[in-house]
Amino acid sequence: MTDSNPAVVLVTGGSGLVGKGIEHIINTEPVGSRFGKRPNETWIFATSSEADLRDPEQTRKLFDKYKPTHVIHLAAMVGGLFKNMKYKLTFLRDNVLMNDNVLHTACERKTQKVISCLSTCVFPDKVEYPLDETKIHLGPPHSSNFGYAHAKRLVDVQNHAYKEEFGCNFTSAIPTNVFGPHDNFDLEGAHVIPALIHKCYLAKKNNTPFIVAGTGKPLRQFIYSYDLAKLFIWQLREYDDVEPVILSVGEDEEVSIKDVADAIVKAVDFKGEYAFDTTRADGQFRKPASNKKLLELMGGFEFTPFDQALAASVKWFLDNYNNARTGNV
Repeated sequence: MTDSNPAVVLVTGGSGLVGKGIEHIINTEPVGSRFGKRPNETWIFATSSEADLRDPEQTRKLFDKYKPTHVIHLAAMVGGLFKNMKYKLTFLRDNVLMNDNVLHTACERKTQKVISCLSTCVFPDKVEYPLDETKIHLGPPHSSNFGYAHAKRLVDVQNHAYKEEFGCNFTSAIPTNVFGPHDNFDLEGAHVIPALIHKCYLAKKNNTPFIVAGTGKPLRQFIYSYDLAKLFIWQLREYDDVEPVILSVGEDEEVSIKDVADAIVKAVDFKGEYAFDTTRADGQFRKPASNKKLLELMGGFEFTPFDQALAASVKWFLDNYNNARTGNV
C-alpha cells in the first residue's frame, strides 16, 4: 500500500471481535502512523446483515458496492470447543463457501491484496512444538474441530493456487486465541475467556458457584484484540508474501486456564465458591506457536500485558452488558 494511491479496505466480519479491534485502532491511532489510518484510505467494516458471503451473488454485490482495493477477510462461522464438536459439517461447509466466494470475487475484481484469517487449529494434532508456519499440512488436525480446521487450512491451499495461476496477492494470518472488547460472550458458542467472564459475572449476580469446565491445566497463548488489530494492519501494508504469518505473543507467554479463571475472578471481584469440573473435556493440553517469523519481519512489537488486557476486556463486558453478544440467558 503506497501513500499516493487511494485505497479502499473492506473488512468482512466487521462487527466481530477482530473487526471491531481493527476499527478501534484505525480510529484511535494517529493518522499516518504505522498502525493509524492513512490520509488516502477508506475503511469499510461489513457485517453479515449486509451480505451473506456463503452466497456468490451477494458476495459479488458487496464487492461491486465498495470496489475494495484491499480485503481483510475475517468473516467466518466460529465457536468454542463444544460447538465445534457438535457442528462439524456446518462449520466445514459454511466456511468453505465464504472463503471460496471472497477469494474468487477478489480475483475476478482484480483486488490488489487479500489477507484471510486462519486459526492455530489448522495445525496437525500430532506435531512437534512449537508450531510454526511450515507445519500446517504435516498431518490431520485435532478431531474435535476438523470441520472448521480443514476449511481454514484450505484457504492456504487456495492462496497458493491463486498466486500460481493468476498472480493474486493473497495471504493469510494465523492468530492464537483472541480476546477483547466486542467478543462473543454467548455461553453456547463462546471461546474460553469470554465464556468464563460471562459465567463468573452470572455467578456473582446470582450468588452461585463459579464452575470452570475441565481441570484448568491446559495452556494457551492469548492475544488481545487491539494488539492483533495492529498486526493485521502491519501485514496489510508491509507483508506481501503468500506464506501465512502466525500473529501471536511468544511461546514463553502461555497461560493456563486456571490462571485465566483466577484473573477473571479478580477482575470481576467475585468472592463466592469457585471450582473446576474435572469431568468435562479439556481439549488439547497445549499447542504453543512461535512468533519468531513475525518479530523478525516487524522488528519487534510491544504486546499488552495479559492481566491488563483481561481487566480491560472484563470492564468492557460489565459496561456494555446490555448490548454485548450474550445469547439468551
